[in-house]
This record gives sequence, C-alpha cells and structure tokens, in this order.
Amino acid sequence: MLIKRKSIEADANLKSGPGRKPAATAKPKPARKVRFAPVTLSEQFGIRYLHFGTEWVQGAMRISKPDWIELEYAQQMMAWMLFNDKPQHIVQLGLGTASLTKFSYKWFREAQVTAVDLNPSVITICETMFKLPPNDERLNVIEMDALEYVNDPANLGRIDALQVDVYDATARGPVLDTPEFYQSCAACLTPDGIMTVNLFGDHPSYARNLSAMHFAFDTVISLPEVHDGNVIAIAFNTAPTLDIAALYERAAHITASTKLPAKSWVNGIKAWQAQQ
Repeated sequence: MLIKRKSIEADANLKSGPGRKPAATAKPKPARKVRFAPVTLSEQFGIRYLHFGTEWVQGAMRISKPDWIELEYAQQMMAWMLFNDKPQHIVQLGLGTASLTKFSYKWFREAQVTAVDLNPSVITICETMFKLPPNDERLNVIEMDALEYVNDPANLGRIDALQVDVYDATARGPVLDTPEFYQSCAACLTPDGIMTVNLFGDHPSYARNLSAMHFAFDTVISLPEVHDGNVIAIAFNTAPTLDIAALYERAAHITASTKLPAKSWVNGIKAWQAQQ
C-alpha cells in the first residue's frame, strides 16, 4: 500500500465504514536481496496505520471496524467482484494491514483465501495489531517472496482473483514490475481470472507497469486516480464483456451487501471505455 498519510487523514472520519501471450525468453536473474525496513504504527481519529519507518502509509484499519476496507484505493482493489461473484481462490500479494485478506475471508466463505508476504514482521503485526485471524482450512497466510509464489508450478491456473500490492519503504513504485512477473501472474490465474494492482500514477513506474501488464494480459483497465496518486489497474486474462448497465446492477448488489462503493468503480470503467 502506498499513500501519503496527509492525503487521507482529512477525510478518514467521514467514511462509513489477458488470453495470455507467449512467454518471453529471459536470462535467469539473481535472487533479490531484501532489506526490511522497520515496521511502525501510528493512530489518529480511531484509525491505526502501518508504516515501514517513513511517513508513507502501507495500510490502515478503523479500530472499531477491523474487517472494513478503510482506504478508497484498497476498496478499488476489490473491483474484480463486478465480474466474479463466486471466486474459488483469492490471493493477495503484499499483506499490508491484511484489510483485503480479512474482507475476502469474511465475505467469500466458499473461497480459499491466500496472502503472501516476505516480511515476517508484517505478518506478526497483522496478527497482533490488525485482527488477522489465524490460518485455518480456508485462510493461508504465507511468509514467502511473491515472485517465488507466482513462479511456483503448483499455482498455475488456480487463482480466480489476484490482488497485487507490493511496495517497500522507498515509495518508488511496485517492487515487482517486469513483463516476466506479470506473465507469471497471468499464468497463475484461471482463463477468466482477474488481477488488480495498486500503481502510483504520478511516478515513472506507472507507464512501465502498464506496459508490462499489456504485454501479459488481454485487457487492462485503469480506474481514476485517488489519494495522492494511487491508480488501480484491472487486468483480464480474457477480454471482459463491458455491459455497463449490467455492471451497475451488479454494483448495486455489492453495495447493498457489503457497503463498498462499487458504483464508483463502474463509473471509472465507463470513463476508461470512453477513452478507448
């Protein structure tokens, strides 16, 4: 998760709670050297924030509503719900404060929910300070490199909804952003699988990530920017049928049941469609 705290504190209290393309031949890359920044917390106006030793917010939880998705961009990460109301396997790369993982675990009781994070301190703090439930027959939180996870042959073609939010403390865009990474993500999805990714719209990494996703997926939709630059991209293995009226109907159902502002997601898709 990547937003500047000043961009959300002002309105925080007002919230209620593609066919795949051929794989590219690439030379093996050396293992990534990971240095973990300190995991720190702050609280204000009933909201607990996660940081990696900087002012950048890596996630947030309203203490009185631990299963609610507090931040608007994180809510948009659930936009795949417009296209699939019965996922069998939901995966989160980059745990943050576990808001997406907890929400998916609560609302999709027939689905397997997996979260992957390389930093053991993040997992521990989610368990102790962000109400992350313990692993059980439906929930599996794994300490693992997200790159290794999507490159594991055991995960090929097994994911319906993949949510990617892999940032570090330096705030320079996603730490995984190559065409090869996104090809691996696409390969892990079912033929109708969908990936949502948190991008940073006013950073050079934005265009690089979009280009890499277009290489790996059939269709990539960008929602309007929120906060201080966050842009959610929705990537489809198979080109979706964008029946806007049907999507608004589905959005109304999502809002009635979960209170997520799904109509705004359709507004964003409609705006993207008009620009094509």
